[in-house]
Amino acid sequence: MEPAVTIAEERPDQPEVVALLAALDRYLGGLYAPEANHILSVDELLSADISFFVAREQGEAVGTAACRRMAGEPATGGQPYGEVKRMYVDPARRGRRLGARLLDAVEERLRRDGYRLALLETGRDQTEAVKRYERAGYAPRDPFAGYPDNGLSLFMAKAL
Repeated sequence: MEPAVTIAEERPDQPEVVALLAALDRYLGGLYAPEANHILSVDELLSADISFFVAREQGEAVGTAACRRMAGEPATGGQPYGEVKRMYVDPARRGRRLGARLLDAVEERLRRDGYRLALLETGRDQTEAVKRYERAGYAPRDPFAGYPDNGLSLFMAKAL
């Protein structure tokens, strides 16, 4: 039997959560140049317009996800949206649907807040993440939020 996993909104500035975010940053840094990474810092994740989630297994932080509530813009036809950010699951814990559960938590929070559109930017070389998003119903779309169309980023959307 697998250990119980909980997913809850928490602060991103807890030491063990900061360690997970640092692992994500190292992973992304190994794939892309710094200017191609669109990373929100821990301080930015503390903003009131962001909800931050932590997956815990037997009390240990094993995954993260966040959503940033955004106003409408020309790229969304003026529709407000939630942007999925900082998705990460400890590599030793992958393959157990933790990423899917974190994404579900983000989407449920956005729905409760009245958002009907979720967008994300991810890297084309993050094939596991891209597959996760596709399985969850995300589809390709044009850039948004001022992200550059640099050939490294993939932009995806899902109606909530």
